[in-house]
Order: sequence, then structure tokens, then C-alpha cells
Amino acid sequence: MNQTYRPIAIYLPQFHPIPENDKWWGKGFTEWRNVVQAKPRFNGHYQPHIPSDLGFYDLRLHEVLIEQAKLAKNNGIYGFCFYHYWFNGKLLLEKPVEALLKNKTPEFPFMLCWANENWTRAWDGGDNEILIKQEYSLDDDKEHIKYLIPFFKDTRYIKIDNKAVFAIYKPDLFPDISQTLNIFREEAKKQGVELYLCAFERNMGSSGEELISMGFDAVIDFQPISKTLKKIDNTIIEKLKKYKIVDYLIRKILKVNPTNDQIIDYVEFTKKDIEYFKTRNYKIFPGFSPMWDNTSRRRNQRALIFKNSAPEHFKTWITSKLSFHTLPSKEENLIFINAWNEWAEGCHLEPCLKWQHQYLNVMKDLFLKKIE
Repeated sequence: MNQTYRPIAIYLPQFHPIPENDKWWGKGFTEWRNVVQAKPRFNGHYQPHIPSDLGFYDLRLHEVLIEQAKLAKNNGIYGFCFYHYWFNGKLLLEKPVEALLKNKTPEFPFMLCWANENWTRAWDGGDNEILIKQEYSLDDDKEHIKYLIPFFKDTRYIKIDNKAVFAIYKPDLFPDISQTLNIFREEAKKQGVELYLCAFERNMGSSGEELISMGFDAVIDFQPISKTLKKIDNTIIEKLKKYKIVDYLIRKILKVNPTNDQIIDYVEFTKKDIEYFKTRNYKIFPGFSPMWDNTSRRRNQRALIFKNSAPEHFKTWITSKLSFHTLPSKEENLIFINAWNEWAEGCHLEPCLKWQHQYLNVMKDLFLKKIE
């Protein structure tokens, strides 16, 4: 690669107890409970994913974030993108990033992404049961940006041309996202802060062209839950879903995929993604994912599993996709890795017992000496 990139790893701040999770899932719940309960569903299926170097950490201990940042920095990661949970002034899982702001350590770049969706029982299959509803108003937009200003002013906060980079996970949920973006920019400017606003481009929702037209500065290629996912053929069993009366009998008799999982070949997916990425003609930050398998979140059925993922395929995906990518400008050089620590999604750069540092070594080989 003859261009200099800043790899950003998406970070889930879930791994510490909070009162809400105690109420909904049981005292002391964190996603580690889901992670360790996962079981293989077919021959060669890698589950459960067990952490090695950092163990089953508790993010109430700021020392954990310091060690994570050290591990990331030493392996070519430029910074973290923390998921941020705001529900009309109510915060969830805010402790790790607030501790980061307060302690001024580690000296490691970071940014925020507003995970603006309803909090549901998706972890046990109850997607339709809403625990906290995400509602929107222009007054709330103003209060929200006021809360965020201290983060944007932090010297470690990731910027493009001195503009703080802030991302929104599901922009299609807003009644008028263009008006919200205008309020964010206006309120931030009153505090001496300029914003660079991004949207995640996902498999569902608006296209990149549409998101740019709404007022976003750029979009983030959210892998593997991306537009490419819609282009992948499902398994035979998934295709037979339209025959709902016989679907159950087919799976039962053939003993194929009894949990109705969607199983996708990682190599096939990455090849199609590379070809699809060539067609993008709008400002997009390339995205990648080392692996994906949300069996532990979908314990009963309907898991999305990428089989045959491996560090060498991850490296090929990155090098091939970036080989024809041209930076819009010198500072618009972000790429996003999903994720640093999505353990319950089977999606992590953090070392596990199986792969150890092999995925981090890919990042180290490609990016460590190329970050200015």
C-alpha cells in the first residue's frame, strides 16, 4: 500500500455490570456470560471464543483500557471508535469512555459512534421486546451535543482537518436526520468545535449516495453487516424459506442447519466485497472484519456465521481492497475494523485462545510503520 491509513477499531464498552443489565438479565450480567455459553453447531465450528491475553476483563477497571490501548498501538491500530448510548439524556455503558476523558490516559486516539437504536431483548431472541426506546427531538439533539463537547475538545479525539469525527449507527431512524446534523454542527460551533459527521452504511438502510445527500461528510463501510451481505446467496435451506409449510420438515428430515442459521463463506464474501467496493463513487471509509459469528447472542437459532475466516484471508481482503482505493485527501485516511472486542458477535482483534496474536500481527505487518 502506497498510502498512509489510520485504522480505527470499533470498541464495545459492554463488559462491566450496570443496574439496567442486572434488572434485565440477572445480577452481574455482562456479555461474557453469553460468550462462554456458546457451543459448536457443526463440525469444525469454532465456538466458544475465549479471550487469552486480557482474560474476562471488567471495564470498571481503567487499567484494562490502558492495556487494550497499549496492545492496539503496538499492533498498528491508530485509535478506538467507542459505541455511545444516549436515550434522551439517559446514558448506558458510559463508564469506560467517561473514565478515559477524566483520567487523560491512555494517550491513545479515540472517537464516538452513537448507537442510536432501541435497546431490545435481541440477546435472547426477543428482538421485538423494547427495553429502552430511542426517541428523537430537536431539543434533545441540542442537549446531546452539549454532553459530547468535552469529548470533542479532548486532544486525543480523532479529527479530520481539525474537525471532530462523530458517527451515527442508524441514520434512517431519525425523523429528519438532515435537521439533526445541522443542529449538531451549529451547537458545536458555538463551543468552538467543528464536526466531521459520518454514517455507518449497513446492509439495511440508505445507500452511501443517499447518506451523503442527507448532509453527512462521509460514510463508514460497516463490515460484514454491509451492502455486500445483501449480494451473497444464502444457503439452500435459507432459499427454501419461501416454502414455509415444508421448510421445517426439510430441515428436520435432512438434518441440515436445524437452527436455521445463515452460514456464509468468508472468502467468497470478501471477494464479492472487493468487486462491489470498486463501484463506489462517493466518499466512503473502507471497512473490514476479522471474523463474524454471533452464535453466542443467538443461542437458539438464526445466527449469522462466517465460516473459513482466518488471518491470511483477512490480510488478503485488506491489501486487495485498499490496492485500488484513492484517498479523498491526506487526512481523510480512516479505515474501520469491526471490531476490537465484539466477543459475543465472534468478531474481535483482541487475542483469543485459537488465534492468539495472528490477527493483530496482520495489522502490525500492514500498518504499524505506516502511521505518521
